[in-house]
Amino acid sequence: MFEWVFAFLHFFLFLGLLLFSVYSIIRGQWFSGLLLLAFLVAYYLVVLHAAVKKEIERKKKKKKKKTG
Repeated sequence: MFEWVFAFLHFFLFLGLLLFSVYSIIRGQWFSGLLLLAFLVAYYLVVLHAAVKKEIERKKKKKKKKTG
């Protein structure tokens, strides 16, 4: 249960920061918006990307095992 709460909390925080960076760019604060966006991309690539790929593969294997 805690893993789901932790995952959703991080997902919504990441999404909120992403929207805030886009909002900052639209508002004209290019440097802060692009800097925040760059850090979000780096965070995703360094921390989240491997876990996301593993989860996708796990679900594919589970689905393949279930159907055939």
